[in-house]
Parts: sequence; C-alpha cells; structure tokens
Amino acid sequence: MKFGIRKPSIKKSLAARTSPKKIIKTKLGLNAPRGMGWVTNPKKAAYNHVYSRTTVSFWSILKKLLK
Repeated sequence: MKFGIRKPSIKKSLAARTSPKKIIKTKLGLNAPRGMGWVTNPKKAAYNHVYSRTTVSFWSILKKLLK
C-alpha cells in the first residue's frame, strides 16, 4: 500500500477521460450508482477506500498552494 503523494501521469489521466470504452459506457447509462462498488467488488472497494485516504494527489496540493 502506498503512503504519501501519488505520482501524476498526464497520459493516463487523458486516456481515462477519453477512452472509447468509458464514453460508450456513460452514453448507454451502464454505470452502477455511486457506492455500489462494495456490492459488485468488495475487495477492490476496500483497497480503493484505504488508498484514497493514505495518499494525496499532486494536483490537490498544487491547488492549495496557489489558492
């Protein structure tokens, strides 16, 4: 498990927002509602919950510094 600042990847960030798979999924309305991760895949949901609380985004730190 990682602690501290996450290393930003602009390439992966853009790919996640513009991938055909994601666009098709959102347009067809196939997304599960928020919070359903615990039902669909509890192991992954638990990992993501801990990961998001133990790491900090580089972009959030940058926003706080420039505020």
